[in-house]
Amino acid sequence: MRTRVQAALLLFVVIAVAAFAVPLLLFTASDRTQQLVLARSADLDRFAALMDQAAATGDTSAVAAEARRYTELYGEPLVVTDTRRRTVVQTGGMRAADPAVARLLDAALRNQTEHPSGALRPWSRGSRMFAEPAGTGTRVSGAVVLRASVGTAADEITRRWAAVLAGAALVAVACAVLAQAATGWVVSPLRRLDRAVGQLAAGLPPEQTRAGGPPELRQLAIGFNRMARTVTAALEQQRRLVADTSHQMRNPMAALRLRVDALHTHLAPSGERTYTGVTTELDRLETLLDDLLALATAEHRAGELAVTDGPDVHCDAAAVAADRHRLWEPVAERAGARLALTSAAPPLPAACTDRELAQIADILLDNAIKYAGEGAEISLDCASGAGAEPGSRSESGSGPVVLTVTDDGPGLGTDELALATTRFWRAGHQRENRTAGTGLGLAIAEQLLAGRGGRLELTAARPRGLRARAVIPRATKGGPDGIGGRGAPGGPGGTGRRHEPGEAR
Repeated sequence: MRTRVQAALLLFVVIAVAAFAVPLLLFTASDRTQQLVLARSADLDRFAALMDQAAATGDTSAVAAEARRYTELYGEPLVVTDTRRRTVVQTGGMRAADPAVARLLDAALRNQTEHPSGALRPWSRGSRMFAEPAGTGTRVSGAVVLRASVGTAADEITRRWAAVLAGAALVAVACAVLAQAATGWVVSPLRRLDRAVGQLAAGLPPEQTRAGGPPELRQLAIGFNRMARTVTAALEQQRRLVADTSHQMRNPMAALRLRVDALHTHLAPSGERTYTGVTTELDRLETLLDDLLALATAEHRAGELAVTDGPDVHCDAAAVAADRHRLWEPVAERAGARLALTSAAPPLPAACTDRELAQIADILLDNAIKYAGEGAEISLDCASGAGAEPGSRSESGSGPVVLTVTDDGPGLGTDELALATTRFWRAGHQRENRTAGTGLGLAIAEQLLAGRGGRLELTAARPRGLRARAVIPRATKGGPDGIGGRGAPGGPGGTGRRHEPGEAR
């Protein structure tokens, strides 16, 4: 906005200065041209009077001597003739027989005065021709032609134009400085307000917007600060409620599990089914609490990174992929599936921490192993480039880093793909499954990627199955010697809890 406002003001300044300077430039050129014409006309009048006097007395020596002295002093040649076009005097190499001179002499002998038209300019060079008849009234006694140099006049016009343009430039610079100050006075409060709005939209406490600028903006800033305090307090209470609830319920859950486990030895065989259902529901509840806390943390982190630059972090995505494959391969075998690492990539610097990338990979692999089914083929690939396919390689530094998990399971329909990252959403065939997870895993992965400027892409695999692509920006710094550790600590799950497939399709 500031650029557009400044551009509009500067355009107005340029038009205003041009509207003042251009007429002044034209006036100075016209005025100096008129001075030249008046000065040479006065000289012609003097020689015409001398010629008229010489025609009356028959003695042309005075006019001839005066013409030679004039040419010697000013360097401008003259031609003076009588009524019969006999040359009285010609100086400076100009001859009466020259075509241009002859034409002017003829006009003067017809009692016509010839003065040059058109104003001079700084680039004007050469000379201008003047002609005037000698005599009084309608009686012509001779003709005078003068060739005047315009170099001196053009140089003076140049100096005048330079002074005008310098003044116009100073005025334009002063107006530009004032325009910048004025736009800063108006726009700076808006920029601060925009930054505060971004922080508020990201769920972070916005900085207090200083009341500055015009009265309307000051009033707006005061109203925004009041609103921001209210909204921030409400968001913080909501965030704290989720986090505190998830945290505080763990102790009662642990105590409940201990009591249920203690009752197990006292149960009759007929109560075994009920005991199994209770422990299953306890597992689901613990998983839900863990995932809610992880989602709240991911959303808060994504909001922070959306309005701040964040630390300059990077990790070797290829090393993290290899580490996750090593940890999840036994889990896939126990589930009756086969997990393959389809790439042996060189170091790929991704703009995220190794723990974040490991958590994302854990979620995608957990999802694939759980829902692809027994006998499924699952592949894990890490490549470079926005359009990278599994097993393909791009030139180093040519695009983002793409972590892909592909399975040949039942997959998802087109409508289901659009809903897969919705919180608590599960595919229709999984909704009745009590152990199918919480439906928060893909939402957590999406928030983790969004915080680093990446994205999660879910597409159908061919001929069947699902392809999940985690696209992470390439790190601008770091390399094989500066990349973080090889994956996150811990086993499958990588989120700080025991392994539970945490998301459903």
